[in-house]
Amino acid sequence: MRIPGWLLAIGVVAFLFATAICSIITFSFTRQAVIDLQAGSGVVAESPFEALQVALGFTDPLAISTPSVDITIPTLTPTTPPTATVRPTNTPQASGVIATLPPIATATPAPTATEATVLSEIEPLDPRRFTILVMGIDQRSAVEDRGPFRTDTMMLINIDPIRKSVGIISIPRDLWVTIPGFEPNRINTANQIGEANAYPGLHPGPALAAATVAHNLGIHVDKYVRINFDVFTRVVETIAPDGVEICVTEYIDDPDYPDAGYGYIRVTFQPGCQIMNAEQLLQYARTRATEGGDFDRARRQQQVLDALRRHVLSLGGLTNLIAQIPTLWTELSGSFQTNLTQSEVIRLAQLLTEVRDEDIHMGVINNLYTTLGTTPSGDQILIPKQDAITFLIEQTFFPHLLPDIAELRARAQRENASIVVYNNTDITGLASQTAEWLTGQGVLVTDVGNVPNSPNQPTYIQVYTGKYWTARWLAALLGLPPERIQPGADGLTTRDVMLVVGTDIYDYTGLTP
Repeated sequence: MRIPGWLLAIGVVAFLFATAICSIITFSFTRQAVIDLQAGSGVVAESPFEALQVALGFTDPLAISTPSVDITIPTLTPTTPPTATVRPTNTPQASGVIATLPPIATATPAPTATEATVLSEIEPLDPRRFTILVMGIDQRSAVEDRGPFRTDTMMLINIDPIRKSVGIISIPRDLWVTIPGFEPNRINTANQIGEANAYPGLHPGPALAAATVAHNLGIHVDKYVRINFDVFTRVVETIAPDGVEICVTEYIDDPDYPDAGYGYIRVTFQPGCQIMNAEQLLQYARTRATEGGDFDRARRQQQVLDALRRHVLSLGGLTNLIAQIPTLWTELSGSFQTNLTQSEVIRLAQLLTEVRDEDIHMGVINNLYTTLGTTPSGDQILIPKQDAITFLIEQTFFPHLLPDIAELRARAQRENASIVVYNNTDITGLASQTAEWLTGQGVLVTDVGNVPNSPNQPTYIQVYTGKYWTARWLAALLGLPPERIQPGADGLTTRDVMLVVGTDIYDYTGLTP
């Protein structure tokens, strides 16, 4: 069994997200394209969704001339491969646990002489919105293996330098897609197929992976970063030699964690906040030994990314990182492939200090956005739900384009979803109290109940039947961030949408205990 590249992706993120919003940024379509679309171009969209569809009509994912492959994406409408059989059964469930982290201090230390010197020698960052595809490959350091490799981790990281906002979407390995010029397959094979077939481009594997993302998700990829295992540990050891704090929300026991070769070791994590070194961070983000499997792992990867970002923003963290970038770039040159320049990485690292917590949005293409299916040979795969994925893209990359509260209410009314409120605390009557508040806001609540063994977690929303706009309307009413909308597959209700109430509901409603 190979070492997953997702952790490598984390490495990249550490390398470029931490290094430059570290793996930096996905979902390229420029800010000016939207402005021109809605203002000066003469194109009128009836809704932000239509504006997004038009604006994402990209032709070439990496400015690579590929006459034999048509990768024009006029809309966000991929073709479901006819050979895949949709089978809506037991998909790994994303955990309802939401980890909360303290806010980052807003004060930014002045650049040191070293940092100022480095910044003065590089070009300014392009102000347009752009996307980076971050990939981690399963290359093993303990054995000779030159690939080609599958990508065990794929992330799209979107940065808008003008709005100073970041969106991150994790793509599951088993997503069944059309690979331009080749047979349908899992998305994690695109890099491998590109390398094996010398796909046109400076780096054939990343080039085909970017083309595949564009063809199936409608997301134009401007930049890419592909890393291996060594990048992650080396970067973390450089920027956080004493480790990084991670708050673990559940007990994790993985007796089959792959080692650096072909063997296995046992790794465990106890609940609670703790300092993890580079190796432990890798294990925490890589293990799949939880109920949600790959979906939970994707969220842990994003949690590790955010923790690294926070560490870099701590006193002296950014200065240390910028000073180390040239050295790391040289030392790790054989462990990553990218079309980012060193100058862009440094400028992105600087921009990282200006992005507020509330302007970072994260999403995972999990079982809310896919359906479990099988290949002709009987292997399990994930069939993308295009409408659901479009919704995820909107709320993660373009929250400023989402409908206002009135339009959300209108869309929710058209869905006519049934809504229940469940108490996730030990406070008696909190669900009923919240339901009364919602009724006053014009929300029809069908029922109230209690979550078994309520763990007193923050308030979140679960969607069971694809009524996404209802969930988004509830989140807007309460002021919940879009990330609090999660898939519901726990069997607690047969209704469409569940509001799971935590003790923080008082902060969102103005109710009193």
